[in-house]
Amino acid sequence: MDGMALKLSSFKFLNPNVSTIRSPPLLRKFSSSSLPVSASGTTLREAGPASNSVSLGQLTRPDFPILHQTINNGSKLVYLDNAATSQKPISVLKALQDYYESYNSNVHRGIHYLSAKATGKYELAREKVAAFINAEESGEIVFTRNATEAINLVAYSWGFTNLKSGDEVVLTIAEHHSAIVPWQFVAQKTGAVLKFVDLNEDEVADVVQLKEMISSKTKLVVVHHISNTLASSLPIQDIVHWAHAVEAKVLVDACQSVPHMPVDVRDLDADFLVASSHKMCGPTGVGFLYGKSDILSTMPPFLGGGEMISDVFLDHSTYAEPPSRFEAGTPAIGEVIGLGAAIDYLQGIGMQKIHEYEASYQNPIFAFLRMFRDYRVTTKRLSLAVPVVLLGNANLIGPHPLLPRCFLGKAYQVHINSVIIQENVTQPRHASLPSPSAAGLKTRKMAVDKVEQATTIDKRRL
Repeated sequence: MDGMALKLSSFKFLNPNVSTIRSPPLLRKFSSSSLPVSASGTTLREAGPASNSVSLGQLTRPDFPILHQTINNGSKLVYLDNAATSQKPISVLKALQDYYESYNSNVHRGIHYLSAKATGKYELAREKVAAFINAEESGEIVFTRNATEAINLVAYSWGFTNLKSGDEVVLTIAEHHSAIVPWQFVAQKTGAVLKFVDLNEDEVADVVQLKEMISSKTKLVVVHHISNTLASSLPIQDIVHWAHAVEAKVLVDACQSVPHMPVDVRDLDADFLVASSHKMCGPTGVGFLYGKSDILSTMPPFLGGGEMISDVFLDHSTYAEPPSRFEAGTPAIGEVIGLGAAIDYLQGIGMQKIHEYEASYQNPIFAFLRMFRDYRVTTKRLSLAVPVVLLGNANLIGPHPLLPRCFLGKAYQVHINSVIIQENVTQPRHASLPSPSAAGLKTRKMAVDKVEQATTIDKRRL
């Protein structure tokens, strides 16, 4: 990597006179009267001197302790790899510390003070998740280790119970491996058939082909809401309508949408939806499954042990009602409480405001990428007129996908992701790209205001 960094000076720019890419005026500033409020009830701090109008990035950056450090040449850390995992605001860190320092105890199993308080906080977090995605009731939220386990839960509990030989499961080749491999397991053991939707000429999942692929044999459709490598969205409401017309269920991978935009499960009408805490400013080690209550109630347990039982006999057991039925053993209590604090933080800002702020940075990012003469940007810019869009993911076709990543990392301390990493999570999608050198450059969440700094070209360093 260091040897490669030495060659960064050979980068050629289409317009050597361009020295700065300015951030867009859209949502660049907010009035001080609408400052977001943290989970503690205090106004989120401003970065720099007091001002009547500051950007959302300036408001939130001080709330992330990890971003306070300087690295390498003394530059401030710029972290834009939130699609892999997000950083945590101080309110989340304090919620974790408070649990372990003040009321660490197991949940649902004691009547003493600590257990009662821990149980109350744990279940309050479930209510927060339910409200965050507008579920009808908190019982429709099942806590898991991550979104991967949530999908596996559906595969093993619903899939093995309902799928048989000849039944079809429709997916796209752009799905994360965690949304593909579990259904391969189910198909191998049940004889069900997996059918994959290709990418269209715009390099996004072909919705027309998806609609045509759904038939009376279809029992389940598994799709992403926002692609982790394409940053493109799918029309979930339409897909649900097509699937329900043939009595098929729909599972939505919402890991990249729930942290970045308002998501309403009742509006989407999907049967299952999964998301992960660590991508939405919460702790690692916890995710959640949303499932319609009438479907969850028919599903057998996924794992056996404590908590998920009603009565245990020597020859058989009876099981608790959902969601306890699917939460065997001691859960990640502190992490769940931390997830609740993360939701407080995000809601204090406003999900629509976060979404619009992120999307407003597409133009400067694409302008910057086009300055690399030997690389071609293949991803089309997305419009704010489409409500389900994240800040851009740009596919670069060129000599080596790591070069732009190294340039930003070494020269400006901007931490991004690339195809070398992303190929590990969406190999079928990458196999369909026109060149194996396509790189996914991701920009995400609170640190996005630093793009202006990251894309300032210091000619002396080139």
